[in-house]
Amino acid sequence: MDIELVVKGARVVTSEGVGPRAVHIKAGKVVAVTGLESAPPGVETLDAGELWVIPGIVDSHVHVNEPGRTEWEGFETATRAAAAGGVTTIVDMPLNSIPATTTARALAAKVAALDGKARVDVGLTGGLVPESVGALAEMRREGALAFKCFLAESGVDEFRHVGEADLRRGMLALADLGATLLVHAELPGPLDAAAAELAGDPRRYATYLASRPRTAEDEAVDLVVRLATETDARAHVVHLSSSGALSLLRRAKDAYARITAETCPHYLTFAAEDVPDGSTDYKCAPPIRERENRELLWNALREGLLDQVVTDHSPSDAAMKCSDSGDFMKAWGGISSLQLGLAAVWTEARARGVAFEDVVRWMTERPAKLVGLYGQKGAIAPGFDADLAFVDPDGAFTVDVARLEHRHKLSPYGARALDGVVHRTLLRGQTVYERGAGFVGAPSGRWLRAR
Repeated sequence: MDIELVVKGARVVTSEGVGPRAVHIKAGKVVAVTGLESAPPGVETLDAGELWVIPGIVDSHVHVNEPGRTEWEGFETATRAAAAGGVTTIVDMPLNSIPATTTARALAAKVAALDGKARVDVGLTGGLVPESVGALAEMRREGALAFKCFLAESGVDEFRHVGEADLRRGMLALADLGATLLVHAELPGPLDAAAAELAGDPRRYATYLASRPRTAEDEAVDLVVRLATETDARAHVVHLSSSGALSLLRRAKDAYARITAETCPHYLTFAAEDVPDGSTDYKCAPPIRERENRELLWNALREGLLDQVVTDHSPSDAAMKCSDSGDFMKAWGGISSLQLGLAAVWTEARARGVAFEDVVRWMTERPAKLVGLYGQKGAIAPGFDADLAFVDPDGAFTVDVARLEHRHKLSPYGARALDGVVHRTLLRGQTVYERGAGFVGAPSGRWLRAR
């Protein structure tokens, strides 16, 4: 076997643990993982030394917004941010672009839009809206990895939310297709009731928090669990922020319902009590909740009740964020963190005694399994793509938003001290990012269609 590249390191993360290993690579694939002594001589070698060699991060929840709203974000800037953060695979959500990805034709428009621009690999999701149930099968055949729906207003007119009847129809169809439904779990009823009673200064974060009560999430998760059990569909709750829903997930898992859930770096990092009034960079939906709630989310991750951590990278410009007025009620809800996800989660995990390899598993293997890419992405093992990141978990840095690669330099992580420096990112055995040197070569990311 003619090996083309060997990656050596003292701390290589595989399913067998962390240790000194040599990763043998040919044609962009891992063909063997051996001890260091078995590395063949005379072959190009990258020696990571004491840096950790981890599978490339798989971020299964990213809003790229191209085509149609590329001024918010696009494949070029989003995938630069990904590569700089050790992310080698992103999965783009079906809303915010124009057209929304609710038909096979719109899916094809996304594929055309990313061609030649992506520095990491990109998977695409289809949208479940009231009028798209009949299009789900065709989108799946054309390569959609999974499907996404909202149970309350999405924030854009092109992507309508579904009620219980359409949700049931969609879940029945996706159960037949063997595809996962990603659910934004907030219900309109509690949101509307909160809005009717809302009063207070729109610049105060407490005003915004009161507008998105936990009951909106909790009741939505209860609905998803009930319909997942009824339809035998695989459902996944995205960006869970309410600890009140954890008991529902626990009961569902105990009953072997096909349901999983994720949370995000911002819910694990920030606390409502610490969000400055007028600082709309922190606005997202569901909202960042209280400190006690944050710790319960961490407990759920350690327990395995929450399965993974992904960013929900959802950027916009300063005008949409109402950066001048600081009006939380009018500002766009979305946090930009694609480049910082690994470091943000590791910094908080480390403070709680969580091992780095646990963070790696939450951000590689689990998201890859969710969208059907495990076997190709999410591990360092024979047959997988040679997607790797060299990381110094002890490396510390302070976030300079001006140096972030996503389009708009807005982030609540600005000036925050984080641990976990990415030194190199490899996509299918080729270096695409190197700290100090920047991006290497032309964009080589590919579209990952459902297998």
